[in-house]
Amino acid sequence: MARHTFIRNTTSYWVWLGLALVVLLADQFTKVLMVSAYQLGEGFPVTSFFNIVRVHNEGAAFSFLATAGGWQRWFFTGLGVVATFGMVWMLKKHPGQKLFGFAIACILGGAVGNVIDRVLYGYVVDFLDFYYAGIHFPAFNIADSGITVGAACLILDEVLRVRRGN
Repeated sequence: MARHTFIRNTTSYWVWLGLALVVLLADQFTKVLMVSAYQLGEGFPVTSFFNIVRVHNEGAAFSFLATAGGWQRWFFTGLGVVATFGMVWMLKKHPGQKLFGFAIACILGGAVGNVIDRVLYGYVVDFLDFYYAGIHFPAFNIADSGITVGAACLILDEVLRVRRGN
């Protein structure tokens, strides 16, 4: 492998880790604001379909296993740590794949953000609360947004890869 290819791939790796750090910092900054300014259940309306409200999620997506008795905190923390190492490895292995790298970086930043919450608080702090036409969506946070955007991009990357025949 030529020296310039190695430098470019290494640079891409650090760019993806930097993006993950941006997602993580935005997530943690907003959560610190919520925890310091509001008690559980407090918030304020922003629009006719969106509130900012402090919510605690002791489970996973859509409060899955939230009432499991406490073991889920460490299970999801461990799962997040294992996933973090896997994603860092994937970024290191494929740093030149732009859409893939973007997707994994978004997921990585979000996953680490939620792991930090589980370790610090025992739950994930959610605060983005949308509702429309009688449908109330589960509250979420910046980490969840990063994970969702990353997952959508990961699916798109796979669809494009299959279409190219790779």
